[in-house]
Amino acid sequence: MASVTYQHAERTYPGAEHPAVRDLNIDIGDGEFMVFVGPSGCGKSTSLRMLAGLEDVTGGDILIGDRSVAHVPPKDRDIAMVFQNYALYPHMTVADNMAFALKVAGVGKAERIARVNEAADLLDLRDYLERKPKALSGGQRQRVAMGRAIVRQPQVFCMDEPLSNLDAKLRVSTRTQIAALQQRLGVTTVYVTHDQVEAMTMGDRVAVLKDGVLQQVDTPLALYRTPANLFVAGFIGSPAMNLLDAEIHDGHAIVGGHRMPVDRAALAKATGAVTIGVRPESFRVVDAGQEGIPVTVTLVEELGADAYVYGTSGVEGTPSSIVIRVPGQINHAKGSTIRVTTDSAAVHLFDTTTGIRLRA
Repeated sequence: MASVTYQHAERTYPGAEHPAVRDLNIDIGDGEFMVFVGPSGCGKSTSLRMLAGLEDVTGGDILIGDRSVAHVPPKDRDIAMVFQNYALYPHMTVADNMAFALKVAGVGKAERIARVNEAADLLDLRDYLERKPKALSGGQRQRVAMGRAIVRQPQVFCMDEPLSNLDAKLRVSTRTQIAALQQRLGVTTVYVTHDQVEAMTMGDRVAVLKDGVLQQVDTPLALYRTPANLFVAGFIGSPAMNLLDAEIHDGHAIVGGHRMPVDRAALAKATGAVTIGVRPESFRVVDAGQEGIPVTVTLVEELGADAYVYGTSGVEGTPSSIVIRVPGQINHAKGSTIRVTTDSAAVHLFDTTTGIRLRA
C-alpha cells in the first residue's frame, strides 16, 4: 500500500488555452478513500487519468509513496483501474477476465486460481466464474471489474465513475459494497464521480474541483458544514443550499427589506455585497404575523418522516426556487404562503464578489 501525492500537477492539452487541471496539490494518505467530484469538464477524470498514466503530466509531479510516477509507464505504476464501461473481454469467462492481468504478468496457474477464488468470495461471484459477461447483469459485471482489480493486489485503486451505468437502486447498494470492500482491503483508492451524494457517502475525504482548479478538500461533513466558497456551498448538499443576495445596512444583512439573522462578527468582515446561504433544514416556518420571508408553496415532496417544500418568493434577492425541509406530518398546501426564518448560527455568509466564505 502507498500514499498518493499531487504536487502542483497540471495537464494542458495540445492547442488548449488553459490547463484542464491546474496546480493540483493533494496529499492522499495510505489506505485512504479519496473522491474527486465536480461538474462535467471540471478536471476530475483528467486528474485520475494522470495518476494512472493515461494522460501526460505537463507540469508538476505525482508521487505514489516516495516515487515520482509522472513519467513512468502505466504498467509500471502498480495501480489497478476500474472503468465506467467495465471493459471486460466478452469471449472470456468471469474467471479468465479476472485472471488475465496475472497471466500476462507470468503469475503461476495455482496462484492465479487462488487469487481469483479469494476475490470471488469477497464479491460474491463464486457461482458466476464460468459464465461469460453477456450472461451477467450490470451490477455483476461491475463486480467482475472490481475483482480484476483486486486480484492484482495493487498499491492504488483508480475508479472512474464505476457506477454511472447502473440503475439508481443498484447504485445505492453497490456504492455501499465498494466502500465496505475498500475499508476491508485497506488499499489507497482514488474515486471519480459527478454525483455529490455518492461522493459524500463513500469518501473518507472529498476533493471538489471546478474548471480544473481544486476548490476544497475535506471530510464530507466538513464540506457540508463549512464550505469554503459559493461554488462548494451550492454544489455540496441535496437539495442544494439556498443562496440569497443581501445588502449590509446598519450592521445587519437585509434581503429585500427583510432582516436576516447572521453572525455579526463575520458580517463585519464584509467589504461589499454579501450572499447568505441557508440549508433547507435550517429554515423554520414561523406563525403568521411573525418576521420572516414569505414563500408561496409550488410543490411538496413527501418523504415520510420529512418533506421538502419548494416555493417561490417575490422578495428581491431570493432565488427562483426556495427549498425548506419540514416534518412530514405537517401539511403545506400548494398555493399557500408560509413565512420562514432561520438562526444566525445556521447561516453561511459569503462575499458576493470573491465567493469566499466570511468567517468570524
